[in-house]
Amino acid sequence: MALQVYSFAPRTPIPYNSASPAIIASAKQCRLTVCAGAATDYLQLSAKRERRLRTKASSEPEAAAAAAAGQVTEVNKDTFWPIVKAAGDKIVVLDMYTQWCGPCKVMAPKFEELSGKHEDVVFLKLDCNQENKPLAKELGIKVVPTFKILKDEKVIKEVTGAKFDDLVHAIEVHRASK
Repeated sequence: MALQVYSFAPRTPIPYNSASPAIIASAKQCRLTVCAGAATDYLQLSAKRERRLRTKASSEPEAAAAAAAGQVTEVNKDTFWPIVKAAGDKIVVLDMYTQWCGPCKVMAPKFEELSGKHEDVVFLKLDCNQENKPLAKELGIKVVPTFKILKDEKVIKEVTGAKFDDLVHAIEVHRASK
């Protein structure tokens, strides 16, 4: 693989030996083309990527512990059921969304805000992408966004669409029935 390092100006290559050794090492490891002027940004993004990969590589018990009250936890097909089991008799609210869905994007900040108000409820998000398709099928998703409310590992209520008031009402009703 040839490493190309570009300057911002007329996209002219900088000689390989004049680029920072850290940039070269990172670029070789990630197989990317690196812009010399963006080296600092690249290294910061690289550090974030490593943290994200470490988080995804966590084992199931650690993932279960990661679902803290008062915040939304991103789950996938491997971490969803362990977190739901670890929740015990707490209510679990699952937001099933996709990256391209407009109503999902509208509901996301409202869902985050709701998680801060109900600290006795576990809030989860599942991106219904190709990787998580088996879990989405298992949960019977038909439209996005879909919100599933679970208790004792069973779905007890479903709210489809961007119906925030319906979601709040459903959570309140099931919290009261504890």
